[in-house]
Amino acid sequence: MGRRRAWLVIAAPAVVLFLAFWLLPMAKLAGIGAATPQGMDASAYWLVVTQPRYWQSLINTVALSLGATLATLVIALPVSRFLARHPDFPGRRVLMSLLLFPLAFPGVVVGFLVILATGRQGVLNTLSKALSGDPMVLAYGMAGLFIGYLYFLLPRTIGVLMTAVEGIDKHWLEAAQTLGANPWRRFVDIELPALTGALTAAGAMCFATAMGAFGTVFTLGTRIDVLPITIYDEFTNYANLPVAAALSVVLGLATWAVLYVANSLAARTARGN
Repeated sequence: MGRRRAWLVIAAPAVVLFLAFWLLPMAKLAGIGAATPQGMDASAYWLVVTQPRYWQSLINTVALSLGATLATLVIALPVSRFLARHPDFPGRRVLMSLLLFPLAFPGVVVGFLVILATGRQGVLNTLSKALSGDPMVLAYGMAGLFIGYLYFLLPRTIGVLMTAVEGIDKHWLEAAQTLGANPWRRFVDIELPALTGALTAAGAMCFATAMGAFGTVFTLGTRIDVLPITIYDEFTNYANLPVAAALSVVLGLATWAVLYVANSLAARTARGN
């Protein structure tokens, strides 16, 4: 009985926090989304799922987040393997500091940096005009947002994958090399299966972060139609709280659904191996 009381005392703060800061606000948000917006004859959920512009915003958000996640994993994996396999190469600490430096920046600063690099007065546009005479501006569309996502997703992913690569048993790799396996076969047959969990975790983190990113989108969002900006517009510019709440629920459900599918596929792959 004493042990049960002890567990209740330990669990009580977590339960209270869960109820106060997640379950009750989410229930309230879902309830607001079920309300009927002014001038409409159906709930905000029905409006959200029947209006093409909201669907387009959701599709843009999911596609951009998936693309940024895949690109981040493709870039981060070889970088992480190199850093983990060469702990003593000259300049490693400086390189690590530069790679992790973006973690100190909020989304608004990341957006500003993208503008400085690829905006109308940015470095890329200046070089393009000097070399070809044609302007090249990426900052204010999906391409600029994609670059911004890579900027703040890569440091997080590299940290996760480096730890996973360092945890691979080197005896497996040495045994495979002794048996005549080339580097590519060692990577495909040993490293990649061992990194499946880390890649899934890093991909889930990247996707969820990209789906909900607002600061970078807000800074660059003159020609961008993604759900965080749509929710902001409905709430701030149009005072349409039911639609903003419904879109927020849809954003959360879409994120959860993609993460659930990714984790299920990863678990199935792990069982197959």
